[in-house]
Amino acid sequence: MLINVVQFLSSITIPSIIVGICIFGYLRGVKIYDAFIEGAREGLMAAVRILPFLIAMFLGIGVFRASGAMDLLARLLSPVASLIRLPPELLPLALVRPLSASGSLEVLTDIIKTHGPDSGIGTIACMIQSGCETTFYVLTIYFGAVGIRRIRHTLWLGLAADLMAIIGSVILYHSLLAP
Repeated sequence: MLINVVQFLSSITIPSIIVGICIFGYLRGVKIYDAFIEGAREGLMAAVRILPFLIAMFLGIGVFRASGAMDLLARLLSPVASLIRLPPELLPLALVRPLSASGSLEVLTDIIKTHGPDSGIGTIACMIQSGCETTFYVLTIYFGAVGIRRIRHTLWLGLAADLMAIIGSVILYHSLLAP
């Protein structure tokens, strides 16, 4: 019974929001179709503006992975990872996650295929994937789209938050979930 109610609510939520926005706009005197077209035009222009930043970022990530630099960095960081009880198999995920969501999802998929979803490594990997942000992606796309060149402390704060999410994932697993 509860599952049917949740499925029903899930199926009507987005259409209800869209209809609600249209009704609200109509009541406020907004020309809904014209506003939609203008928003779509602005969205397309934003996509065109950020395209060079996306290409540069994906190229950089590809070079980082293909050159073996990621594997070398993972080997160099493995002693530090062992201090916080982070399995060395998770270092590639920890390194790629701040760069790219799709790249980290690929690494996560490999981890899950190798170790299984219910393994300790799989569980920590899932927590890292969900707890970390794509810091470099956010800086590249959002800051690039609006023309911000000086990122000030944003990069370091983002990376610190990612590190805390990784450490928190390990602590949470070992303190609450480990068998």
